[in-house]
Amino acid sequence: MDTNQTVRHVSNSGRRGRKPSRMDSKTKLEKSRQSARECRARKKLRYQYLEEMVTTREEAIMTLRGELESYHELCKKVDVGEIPDNIQERLDKDHGENT
Repeated sequence: MDTNQTVRHVSNSGRRGRKPSRMDSKTKLEKSRQSARECRARKKLRYQYLEEMVTTREEAIMTLRGELESYHELCKKVDVGEIPDNIQERLDKDHGENT
């Protein structure tokens, strides 16, 4: 053999990857059950969060629909020539809330 060449020896204990499981079936089953419980708990929290988000968005939608309806009423009055006394105050108030 040439002195510039090196010989590499690979032993079985130096393998990469997962080591074989040495758990007995009861331990494995309990670990699986615990994992399933944790998964269900995360799922429950996720659904609670989503339900809260839906409720918040529905409330915002209802508020915006009410505001839109009031603007429709104002526009109808302006179209027939009626100018409500508080229109400028109302527009200033609504504009101030949006900025």
